[in-house]
Amino acid sequence: MGEQIKYKRVLLKLSGEALSRSGGGILNYDVLKNISQTLKVCIEMGVSFGIVVGGGNIWRGSFGKSMDRVRADHMGMIATVINSLALQDVLEAEGIDTRVMTAIEMNQVAEPYIRNKALSHLKKGRVCIFAGGNGFPYFTTDTTAVIRAAEIEADIVLLAKNHTDGVYSADPNKFPDAKKFDALDYIDILNDKNLGVMDNTAASFSMDNHIPIWVIVIDEPENIIKALKGEKIGTIIK
Repeated sequence: MGEQIKYKRVLLKLSGEALSRSGGGILNYDVLKNISQTLKVCIEMGVSFGIVVGGGNIWRGSFGKSMDRVRADHMGMIATVINSLALQDVLEAEGIDTRVMTAIEMNQVAEPYIRNKALSHLKKGRVCIFAGGNGFPYFTTDTTAVIRAAEIEADIVLLAKNHTDGVYSADPNKFPDAKKFDALDYIDILNDKNLGVMDNTAASFSMDNHIPIWVIVIDEPENIIKALKGEKIGTIIK
């Protein structure tokens, strides 16, 4: 089945909100299990995965408007570690060998992020979950995702969103006549902040390093398989 797959090394970006969907709490284990089972199918087809998980289900910098920005961002980084450990637990329950690697050292719970070690894990068929952002405040997990994608030489970034099956000219939940884009250029993202795909730092880095980004909806985890086969879903940015 490997010949059906268009992309062999993938950086999957999951929002924290995607992991708590309809769960009434911080994490929805049914969602985690569905994603993990889908990833297992992809791995059996010959795909290797790096994953970056957001922390918005636990903490967003905007929650701490009166806080010191650096401290608030550090809290967000720690939130991504909690989500990463939860995802690791469910992946390993599915029999998937997984490593959590953090940009902020916490050796009792995860490995420190070292690029060469991550590449070694990937070559051995392990899933690498990159937690703790990139270790610095003022950067989003979208930026972390495209940086890690470049470092592990991923073929593509799958940007998995909640509820929205691609990029639209406006919020389709508020504007039913919003237009969906099948494809966009990086410069479109940089020029139109209303598209709301990612921050300018992430978009600029992707453009400079020629990293394609495919925006898909994670409500149906099978969309990961469809994207890897090159089916026409979501919105591709390149």
